[in-house]
Amino acid sequence: MILSLAAAAAMSSGSGSSLNSSSPLDPFDSSTSWSLAEDPSNSSSEPVVRTLTPDLQPATTAVAVQEVSPWDIALCVTGTLISCENALVIAVLFYTPTLRAPMFILIGSLAVADLLAGLGLILNFVFTYLVDSSAEFVTLLSVGLLISAFSASVLNILAITVDRYLSLYNALTYHTERTVTFTYVMVVFIWVSCLTLGLLPALGWNCLRDESTCSICWPVTKNNAVALAVTFLLVFALMMQLYLQICKIAFRHAQQIAVQHQFVAISTTKGVSTLSAILCAFGACWLPFAMYSIVADSSYPVIYTYATVLPATCCSVINPIIYAFRNPDIQKSLWMACCGCVPSNLSLRPRTSSDV
Repeated sequence: MILSLAAAAAMSSGSGSSLNSSSPLDPFDSSTSWSLAEDPSNSSSEPVVRTLTPDLQPATTAVAVQEVSPWDIALCVTGTLISCENALVIAVLFYTPTLRAPMFILIGSLAVADLLAGLGLILNFVFTYLVDSSAEFVTLLSVGLLISAFSASVLNILAITVDRYLSLYNALTYHTERTVTFTYVMVVFIWVSCLTLGLLPALGWNCLRDESTCSICWPVTKNNAVALAVTFLLVFALMMQLYLQICKIAFRHAQQIAVQHQFVAISTTKGVSTLSAILCAFGACWLPFAMYSIVADSSYPVIYTYATVLPATCCSVINPIIYAFRNPDIQKSLWMACCGCVPSNLSLRPRTSSDV
């Protein structure tokens, strides 16, 4: 949630570069030029009276140029990469009719959320350096888009975890119409909740009138930032619990199948390792920013905010790789779209729990 982090630095540097137009004229200053002017009250028959009048045109004009922060450039590049990756995922899911299972619905919802997050990072850079960001509408639009997009991204990852758990816990009844309906209900609930969170700053929950209540992400209030961070910690704890149950179920299934014991043991070990890597990557990206949002406020150095925000945005970079590009069905669609064929080793590859 990058909310015009360069605004604070720009405000402090802009006050010193303004021209002081009320300073008295110095007749001996070399920058002040003088010209002769006739008195218009004199008639043509009277002697011409010439007076010296100062020429107040400045010799040079000072132009204030806002310095571009390297952190903002990095965030804009990250947003561009996020947008390209997730736009590709959405295109593959949209133009492949066979990819309509519940897991692909959730992957598509996650891709839409990350796409909006990437576009939000790009718009934040544009609003900060190319558009007048002093307008409240621009600020509230940027913060609302980023809060909604990143909140939807986190909740969609939780929904994918729930779907993985249900696919193992209710393996016999998972591929039913009830599962599809439940998936759509989850997606609708996620987006309604996240859009509501994004509208809160526009509805008055902001620190535009009282900067002392600001969090590390202007203009989000400290209370709102803490509430969002605590909610994320609860989501992360729930994901850890679900992944722990998934591992238990997978090992139980491996023990029950004696004929394929060696194959299943290898497959289960690979699946557990993959799930552990997914959980660790998610925590490494978001936990620093969540913890810093709880303990810090707007008085802290902005460099620390950038240092915790950038890893959080990188989570949306790796999401398509983890949840989409590793899936064999999506890989087949990509090969067909790009090359018109599917590699033989991919078409014969067995499905495992780590593929989803």
